[in-house]
Amino acid sequence: MPLHPLVMRLFSGAACAGLLLTGTFVEAVHAQDAAGMSCRELWYARNAIYARKGYCFKTERGRAAFGPGCFPPYGALSGWERDRVNELQYWEREKGC
Repeated sequence: MPLHPLVMRLFSGAACAGLLLTGTFVEAVHAQDAAGMSCRELWYARNAIYARKGYCFKTERGRAAFGPGCFPPYGALSGWERDRVNELQYWEREKGC
């Protein structure tokens, strides 16, 4: 999912200031707008978290979007990542995705 232009400006400014941006920051920015995401965006955001962690995608859709993955830690998530996946799944259920 492309980043909002405001977020891109924040990244540019932070990079110039020499700040290190983490996945936590990116997820925090996106966390506030999960309710407004489409089913497609929710699916992509959820699976992008797994892809960054080396999940081995088995479905054609997952492989087409993220490749086969398969590297350590093979999809194991940290606490904040698990929380974000749970939030995205909640909205997928609410929207009947």
